[in-house]
Amino acid sequence: MADPRFFDNAGPFTLGMVAERIGAKLADPAQSGLQLRDVAPLDRAGDGELTFLDNPKYADKLNASQAAACILAEKFRSRAPAGMALLITPQPYHAYARAAQLFYPLPRSPAGMHDTASIDPTARLGEGVSVAERAVIEAGAEIGAGCSIGPGAVIGRNVVLGEACRIGANVSLSHCLLGARVTLHPGVRIGQDGFGFAPHPAGHIKVPQLGRVLIGDDCDIGANSCIDRGSGPDTVIGPGCWIDNLVQIGHNVTMGRGCIVIAQVGIAGSTRLEDFVVVAAQAGVAGHLTIGSGAQIGAQAGVMTDIPAGQRHVGSPSSPARDYFRQVATLRRLSKTRGTDNE
Repeated sequence: MADPRFFDNAGPFTLGMVAERIGAKLADPAQSGLQLRDVAPLDRAGDGELTFLDNPKYADKLNASQAAACILAEKFRSRAPAGMALLITPQPYHAYARAAQLFYPLPRSPAGMHDTASIDPTARLGEGVSVAERAVIEAGAEIGAGCSIGPGAVIGRNVVLGEACRIGANVSLSHCLLGARVTLHPGVRIGQDGFGFAPHPAGHIKVPQLGRVLIGDDCDIGANSCIDRGSGPDTVIGPGCWIDNLVQIGHNVTMGRGCIVIAQVGIAGSTRLEDFVVVAAQAGVAGHLTIGSGAQIGAQAGVMTDIPAGQRHVGSPSSPARDYFRQVATLRRLSKTRGTDNE
């Protein structure tokens, strides 16, 4: 059970209600009235708790589980213990996420403005907006209905937030337009100057960064990540993108729909990520490149060339995964041969 000091459980719910909400089929409709009070991992769930099985690696634990109910695929149905209620779906993990959201919905901040918040009289706030202590909303900003602004956040001049955005503590926003239901975790920085300058022996000269940052609906941006505004064209984060903690996105970068960028990634200026690209942790992507739709970049990869759609690249400098692992295998064989020759 989640620690009740931090998480509020909205249960209990009947098995039938859970099945309806997550789009799963009851293996035994007669069990629809079963009361479920919580969700829990497969090996820790007990009476009244709902669990799930998605990874075949853990299938052997299913028969020993004490859970009252389990979300799983049809192929694992016969491996469940007698008496366990089953919710059948082709996507168990996705369904479990929906069930967990049912039991633990995001907390709503009470509408209203804290006494210590500073809100310019020309700012426009929609219905039900919550502004926490010491937050600042500058002139001309537009805050959509149902937004939550965390403590110490700064919403800069003329920034626009769509409906139901969640802005964490100490976030700073400038020169940006956000869609609806965008979540920014604590310490996010959006819209600051891009890293643009003209080098010169007498001293580098700053190039004014005259673009914006445009963030689509339903994006989630992790703690202490930074997204620079464009230098003339805009920096664009497409709808449904998920960006982890400590990510740096340079000026003029464009990301399509549903991209996933994992912790400590750096993406240099003017690079384009098409739809559903995945960039794993600590990868670096050079500037002015195109990463095709559905491409995957492995952890700590150094990307210096365009990547065609659907390819998986690893290594530094990066190359197609099959080529890279073939090269690694060849080097290992050579090193063993060389070592034997020197003995």
